[in-house]
Amino acid sequence: MTDSIPRRVRVGLLAGACLYVLGSLASAQAETLDFRQAVDVALRQNPDLMGVQAQMAQARAGINQAEGAKMPKITVSAGVTRTNDALNAFGIKLSQRQATFNDFGANQFLGPQSLGVAPDNLNYPGSVNNFNTRIQAELPIYTGGKLQGYLQQARSMLMAAQAGDQAARQQIIYHALQAYDGVYTARAFKGVAGKALEAAQSQVKTVDSLFKQGVVIKSDLLSAQVRQEDVKLQQDQAADMEAQAMDALHVVLGVPLNQPITLGPEVMVTMPEGDPNAWVGQAMERNPKIQALQHQIAAAGGKIEVARADRYPQVGAMARFDTNDPNLGFESRSYTVGAQLNWTIFDGGVTRNAVDQAVAQRMELQAKLQSEQNQLGMQVQDSYRKAVDAANQVKTRELAVKQSEEAARIVSKRYADGVGTLVEVQGAQAQLDKARADLIMAKQQVNLQRAALRLAIGDLTLDATQPIKPVAQLATAQAVAAVSPSNP
Repeated sequence: MTDSIPRRVRVGLLAGACLYVLGSLASAQAETLDFRQAVDVALRQNPDLMGVQAQMAQARAGINQAEGAKMPKITVSAGVTRTNDALNAFGIKLSQRQATFNDFGANQFLGPQSLGVAPDNLNYPGSVNNFNTRIQAELPIYTGGKLQGYLQQARSMLMAAQAGDQAARQQIIYHALQAYDGVYTARAFKGVAGKALEAAQSQVKTVDSLFKQGVVIKSDLLSAQVRQEDVKLQQDQAADMEAQAMDALHVVLGVPLNQPITLGPEVMVTMPEGDPNAWVGQAMERNPKIQALQHQIAAAGGKIEVARADRYPQVGAMARFDTNDPNLGFESRSYTVGAQLNWTIFDGGVTRNAVDQAVAQRMELQAKLQSEQNQLGMQVQDSYRKAVDAANQVKTRELAVKQSEEAARIVSKRYADGVGTLVEVQGAQAQLDKARADLIMAKQQVNLQRAALRLAIGDLTLDATQPIKPVAQLATAQAVAAVSPSNP
């Protein structure tokens, strides 16, 4: 059938298919992963979150188990027995309603003189078969608060697990932000290294030209060349930093290291709303770690109630239906109903020590809660101060970059005019590189400290982040390039 299609048409179809596949691959490679999508991936695949969800499942099962303990317990059993034990054989015959006078040895009773005779049928019975079927229901009536304690413990553990889930989610957002922002920070350092290389290459050209003119000595040219090689090493280090940051992002997202990721726009973390003086109180109420500890304390209270319940009587009711037959069947029926009270009067201090142990565990959790609250208050204040300080540093570093750029431009021009020295040029360039690096670090600290503040307050969500428009990033990059020493 292929031969019936003209060769030119077959080539066209094949080329079209290839273009379609290449276009699909290109679109797949061009697909970006913005911060929200990155967090979604991390939340789906993070093992810590999976562990917390497993804890929630355990707590829900514990609640169902505690609720089920209040209900009647119904069991069905069936068994078969064959025995010639005297006591059991006679009892089985009674249960089967088949006991006779002869089972008492009536055939050996010949009057008062036979009162001392041991009857063979009673002492040495033949083998007896019994098929038993039983349905039994048990209902706890009073447990001294044990079932209520189990239920309180299970519910509190579920609420603690839910709070832990929220804490884990916010931690994942924080770590994802660190990794995501870390890639852009590494790329910014790479950009600084690139501009430093451009400046170093321009320096080598300028010094080489002046050397050929006899204006400077050869040591200046060698020094400029050494500086250029040093900057190349810095550029390689910046590239390694970007690769490491990208690897860290892969780890946080839980994806293979060889899977390509194209990042979306940078993100900016906003400051929390409200009065900074009220943030500590909000953190005590909303921080999920604090909430989890409070629920764990409530669960410890339930454990105390469970331990104390052994001091009180335990009352339960029982109803049972039996059938006993020598052959498989349900002929001989009987029932039993009753109630039972059990009360341990003395157990050698076991109950008392169990209560003391549970009380001590709750006291330990309360002390841990107090410590966590103290540290949380300090963390809120510290993160707030650092966030404000980082924002102020950004303004200062931006001014420092402008000043360093202008100083480097002037010193480079003086050197080109034969007035300045190469040491001054390299010093000014080094100062400019440092100012740019300090600005990058300050911007990163603004994001991280704001995120740490929101994490402490307990409201680090995706709504707290805003993407930075690429247009603004491009305009900033163009502005930096316009005043670069390589473009005087």
